[in-house]
Amino acid sequence: MKNPFHKTKIYDIVVIYSKEGIKIKMKKQPQNMSKLEIQKKKKRIIITFSIIVAIIVLAIAALIANNYIITENYKTTNLIINNRNVTEYLKGQVLIQDGKIYLSKQDLGSFFDKYIYEDEETDKIITTYDKKIAELSFEKNEININGADKRTSAHAMKQGDMIYLPIEELKDVYDIEINHIKDTNVLLIDSITKEQLKAVITKDLPVKATKKFIARTVDRVKKGECVIVVEKNEDGYAKIRTERGKIGYVKTNKIANEVIARQNIEEEKQIDGKVNLVWDYYSQSATAPDRKGTTIDGINVVSPAFFAINEEGKVIENIGTQGQAYLDWAKENEYKVWPMLQNAGDGMMRVTSNIMNHYENRKELIEEIINKCMKYKLDGINLDFENMKKEDKDLYSRFIIELMPRMKELGLTLSVDVTAPDGGDTWSMCFDRHVIGDVADYIVFMAYDEYGASSNKSGTTAGLNWVELSLKKFLETEEIESNKIILAVPLYTRLWTENANGEIVKQSVVAMKDIDNTIPSDAKKEWKEDLAQNYVEYKEGNNTKKMWIEDNKSLQAKLELISKYQLGGVASWEKGMETEEVWKIFKEALQ
Repeated sequence: MKNPFHKTKIYDIVVIYSKEGIKIKMKKQPQNMSKLEIQKKKKRIIITFSIIVAIIVLAIAALIANNYIITENYKTTNLIINNRNVTEYLKGQVLIQDGKIYLSKQDLGSFFDKYIYEDEETDKIITTYDKKIAELSFEKNEININGADKRTSAHAMKQGDMIYLPIEELKDVYDIEINHIKDTNVLLIDSITKEQLKAVITKDLPVKATKKFIARTVDRVKKGECVIVVEKNEDGYAKIRTERGKIGYVKTNKIANEVIARQNIEEEKQIDGKVNLVWDYYSQSATAPDRKGTTIDGINVVSPAFFAINEEGKVIENIGTQGQAYLDWAKENEYKVWPMLQNAGDGMMRVTSNIMNHYENRKELIEEIINKCMKYKLDGINLDFENMKKEDKDLYSRFIIELMPRMKELGLTLSVDVTAPDGGDTWSMCFDRHVIGDVADYIVFMAYDEYGASSNKSGTTAGLNWVELSLKKFLETEEIESNKIILAVPLYTRLWTENANGEIVKQSVVAMKDIDNTIPSDAKKEWKEDLAQNYVEYKEGNNTKKMWIEDNKSLQAKLELISKYQLGGVASWEKGMETEEVWKIFKEALQ
């Protein structure tokens, strides 16, 4: 059969690269070729042609990337928060109505206040941030910031299942600057507490979407234009934000005259180093102790029993002349004063629940606390709320969330006492330790009463294994920063009395300083390695006495956990129960 390709003209495609550009020539090949040679030649032509097309496409892409901005859809508002485009993460829209800009409650929760809250009872949005707490109405054009009312030009509104808030009315709350660039429909939000670096462009050039050789141009900048430097990389590129609100990359050597336009504002802590706090408890009726002429070596915070909640839910104070003398003594010795605010007493569970369940009641209590702090020039408050309803757990957290900005505003420290993570509903499960540890300056783990007054079984007050296991839950399960945890240790133990059937007949608290005078001198002490405590057991008539001893050695073992887990410090309950050597042990352990 005659070869149908016998007279086909076959050409080679020759690609010539030169300074003038790319040239393509067709080179004629001999006509008399075998079928196999023709097929090979065709295959080579197809491959060569594909390569040429790819080169042309890449050349066009490079030309576009370097010289043109691909048209964007400006119908959607791009939201840039602190030089990060967060548009794709929005749960709602950026609404612009009558010249007012609104962001959804959910998005404000994602980027500013994760504890933003709708109080249905008052029909208000409550939002907190750093030193501010604000109430925004759904009906009135007004906002209340830290107790002061202010007129606004817009209010919160509901659209479908979303709540929207006018972001410009929250500038003073969130400490932000807002700039809407209408030409490119970009909404810029910058925190005024974060550092901002500015620079000048030295040459007209494109701003690339990435640092790759071929990248989309997001904007073009001109020589002398001012830009914000987001970051500089070691690979010779700088990430910048242009005046049009576009974020991209330029060569680092194309920016100059860098200047810090705004510094980071960092919060200063009252205590430089570890906290060494002692509770100075003297009941709600007794007068403050006379400490004049004495010092407590190593202590930097005292927490006297100044305040409590009464049956009406009001703050009652126990200060008077003796309390004022106590404050003077503390100031003279440069001790910070964080008085206790307790809810102790009969019927206080109901009273506490009533406060926590109503925003206005929480607000009133917060005002009382702030007024007491200002009146007596205090350094902070130690919240010691116990025996609360499990169902009020989130509302107690709300109380702390709403109190914290008012404390920060005055430079006051807030520490909150909590029990171990495992236990009864009203003793342990009534605390959201994660939120408390996140919001408050310090969360104080009361690492005692492992076996307490209500226990139906005798046992240690604070075994090392239990204390460490609980601490790990604070750190790993509750995810609390270690330097915010204060480990509270007991300066006491308990003496248990059991009858012949092993039933508890009596238990009593014994101060450390009185232990040696309480147990018989011939009682044999047995060291319990897992508890890091000495244990004694002896007969008294038909009953058996048991004690797990707190002494210098047991305290030293617990204090070692502070450095092991990099905790924020130590607290001790209570002043007056200790032996003389205790304060030296604490001081050395914290150093």
